[in-house]
Amino acid sequence: MQLFGTLIKELPAVMNGGTIIESQNEVTGTVRSLKQKTTKAERRAIQEAQRIANSAAKEAERGGNPAAASHSGAQANAKREKGARPPQKKDGPKDTTTASEKRADRNHDKERKKDVPQPGLQYDDKNRVEKARRRAVVNQFEARNRVELFRHLPQYEHGSQLPYLESKFFHLDHIHPSVYKVGMQYLSGCTSGGNARCKEMLLAFRKAIMDYSIPPEKNVVRDLISKINSYVSFLIECRPLSVNMGNAIRFLKNRILKLHHNLSESDAKSILISDIDRFIYEKIVVADKVIINHALTKIRDGDVVLIYGHSTVVEMIILHALELGKQFHIVVVDSRPKFEGQTLLRKLVMKGINCTYTHINAISYIMHDVTRVFLGASSVLSNGTVYARVGTACIAMVAHAFQVPVLICCEAYKFHERILLDSICSNELGDPDVIIKVHAETDLNPLRKLVDNGNLQLLNLIYDATPSDYISMIVTEHGMIPPTSVPVIVREYERDQSVF
Repeated sequence: MQLFGTLIKELPAVMNGGTIIESQNEVTGTVRSLKQKTTKAERRAIQEAQRIANSAAKEAERGGNPAAASHSGAQANAKREKGARPPQKKDGPKDTTTASEKRADRNHDKERKKDVPQPGLQYDDKNRVEKARRRAVVNQFEARNRVELFRHLPQYEHGSQLPYLESKFFHLDHIHPSVYKVGMQYLSGCTSGGNARCKEMLLAFRKAIMDYSIPPEKNVVRDLISKINSYVSFLIECRPLSVNMGNAIRFLKNRILKLHHNLSESDAKSILISDIDRFIYEKIVVADKVIINHALTKIRDGDVVLIYGHSTVVEMIILHALELGKQFHIVVVDSRPKFEGQTLLRKLVMKGINCTYTHINAISYIMHDVTRVFLGASSVLSNGTVYARVGTACIAMVAHAFQVPVLICCEAYKFHERILLDSICSNELGDPDVIIKVHAETDLNPLRKLVDNGNLQLLNLIYDATPSDYISMIVTEHGMIPPTSVPVIVREYERDQSVF
């Protein structure tokens, strides 16, 4: 306490001019010298003296004392720099994460960025396209007369790739035959639909893992990841990945990264094969059954249900409703160029269901009698936007105008955290030549002579984006949710994947 009294007595004498600097230095020196020897009460007195000295420095700064102001500013900067340094924990718990685990986490983050379908490569950038072409396995042929608004998307003529890949089959020794077969099916259009494409891809990876053998002096995790990356690159060149395929690839890589380094080759392969089988069963087979049970509660006797195109899960819903003895009418809306609804229409008519078939240009006329709209989806994004077959947005907008509820049937593994506001930034372009052909007894091609004309540009979009405002409900295996609850499903799915 004597020290505190001495400091208080000396403080008024140093309030004038630059003597406050010496006073602060003396106080600081006194604090440093007595820090280890003073009691708790004395240290509190020293802190009070420091507070008074700082207040005096601020008063001097306001009064226009440049020396005191500069010194106090320097002290403030020093304190800020000292405060910016992270505190050194002496007694806290130590970080036990090894360097190999940290590298594995970083590699996992990098691989996760690669797994999602990339809107990625800007195909209007000539330098990037040239680099990608040099690395490509598939010989890409540029499309003619590209549409300027969609120049950033991959625009290739797929028809000329098939004979090239068939001639290169024996030279693609790093591509497993099952993966090569799936890529050919993607390229030719034999396999279509989100669930079908994803299931075929996972089964191809399953066969590749069964035939896999660890090379000498190789790490099983790194080598398997590199193999999967090469397979994925090949499939992307055949056809861009869908969102659910990206989620499935990310799941498989995550399981590979979690393999213990002491596992034998047979144990590691059996674990991965079991994980792939369980993913297909739980995320696709069981999920579809649960979605069917939820959706059946929305079909009543006397309903007129409108469906568009050919969605597998919507087809199963209709057939199960028929088995339950419900009386309803189906309106099948279809569109060029694939006419996918015709395949579904044949199945429903053969089952004895009353159906009406029309093209999408008559949607505003047929919607007067519709009571429910059931649609499938390629993916559902975090802002509630539904990414589906082109024409889905048109159907949903007309139904919303007529106040008809629109139900989207989609599995949770097709959800993604991305946000999409339009159908331009991210999309897929189909074969432009198919839209100029008219399918009849003899195929008509009235625009054949104009294909090479530079004034004609052909655009065949595969998908469109439906805003959440036009969607009444999304039916998933987790229940029936509004589009605003999609981020919750995304978060829960990511959490489930981390412990799956």
